Amino acid sequence: MALTNEIIRQRITERFGDQITEWDEPYGLLTFTAPKTINLKLLQFLYDDPELRFRFLTDICAVHYPNRTGEELAVVYHVHNLVDNIRLRFKVFTDINKPDVFTVTKLYEAANWLERETYDYFGINFIGHPNLKRILNVDEMDYFPMRKEFPMEDQTRRDKDDEMFGRG
Repeated sequence: MALTNEIIRQRITERFGDQITEWDEPYGLLTFTAPKTINLKLLQFLYDDPELRFRFLTDICAVHYPNRTGEELAVVYHVHNLVDNIRLRFKVFTDINKPDVFTVTKLYEAANWLERETYDYFGINFIGHPNLKRILNVDEMDYFPMRKEFPMEDQTRRDKDDEMFGRG
């Protein structure tokens, strides 16, 4: 029997119950949200389960949601079952003031660089990461450039004409 999103959802729900929320299937990609405290347990389950076999980590990234008080930062995991050619995505949310999430580098070696990049741009502290330091930005940088904490434009600039930008 072919592996489907319904079967995957059922297996995850059997194991983690109502801890998993916000189920969705945009463009057929099974997507859900999990508590940050079980991110490693969930990925280990997806990896080890003989039916699911999500053994390829495609990507780890983050998103800043400034209006979600207490869970402003989301770490997004994309994993792939290469045997059945099925992908899934899940998010874990964390507070911007304490952005701690467990590392998955022991499970997926590729997570090393992906977590470093996510730290570099969003400031997610991956607990247990073997070498969590900036990877693309300079070490002296004291902010995380992909957070939505700064205005899109410099409002003090005098060298621009709003009419040239369609705001006239």
